[in-house]
Amino acid sequence: MTLKVALAQMAPVWLDREATLNKITTQIDQAAGQGAELIVFGEALLPGYPFWPDLLDGSRFESDVQKDLFAHYASQSVDMEAGHLQPLCRQAAEQGIAVYLGTIESSSERGGLSLYATLVYIDSKGRIGSTHRKLMPTYEERLVWSSGDGHGLRVHDLGEFRVGGLNCWENWMPLPRAALYGQGENLHVAVWPGSRRNTEDITRFIARESRSFVISVSGMMHADWISADIPHSEAIRSAANGWLADGGSCLAGPDGKWIIEPQVGEEGIFYADLEFEQVARERQNFDPAGHYSRPDVTRLKVNRKRQKTVIFND
Repeated sequence: MTLKVALAQMAPVWLDREATLNKITTQIDQAAGQGAELIVFGEALLPGYPFWPDLLDGSRFESDVQKDLFAHYASQSVDMEAGHLQPLCRQAAEQGIAVYLGTIESSSERGGLSLYATLVYIDSKGRIGSTHRKLMPTYEERLVWSSGDGHGLRVHDLGEFRVGGLNCWENWMPLPRAALYGQGENLHVAVWPGSRRNTEDITRFIARESRSFVISVSGMMHADWISADIPHSEAIRSAANGWLADGGSCLAGPDGKWIIEPQVGEEGIFYADLEFEQVARERQNFDPAGHYSRPDVTRLKVNRKRQKTVIFND
């Protein structure tokens, strides 16, 4: 059995949730029209990656610049309970296609204004199957995003395949990878803000380690695409001086070889047909959660409870 996948390498309408959502739904229509059963988008794509802390002295305490940008970012975040993803869910159901999408999520259960880099899985019936909040934001991301939890460390059946995903640098974390392997993952999704330097080594490594297909999808962003409506846009454009993220989306097979080499410098949707038999062939000599594991010696314990600050006993 084959599974046709689509890697959607695109730029957001930066920090504009509704305009970016419209662009995403257009990509879904296009991929479904080509027969794709799964489409993957980059990290934090809806409404965009926070490039400004690295450019505008993000660690300065009580900075009006940082406060202005954070407030604007929060206003464009994704609130699942408010139904911000419902148009996308309807689109997935109408087209019969599954979706992995990087979002910036806010949650009323955590005050509504702390933000999470959340990888959302929507199945082909339009149901949200998991929302994985990035466990540990990377470096300057910690000035904008909050730490996530294990609630979204889940896999999903897609034909013969079982798919799971992680955000950006948490793909370098052995234990979250092991948590997905232990659930039978054989198609791994890694989402990134962009740039080949992020994807060209780890994509093939995870494929070889897990004996799974690995899809890495990156976003794109150029200083010229920053709208004047965004606070301090001119300062960001001046400091950025060109590309902020130039792609790098790619796909490796379970033998670690490229199926799609890193794609740089252009928006586009890249397609591939995946054969499940290739997974079985490579698992013959190594299966990290199966015959090559020793649970009597080493075992992983995972807490998948959604973390909350208050629990009421009424």
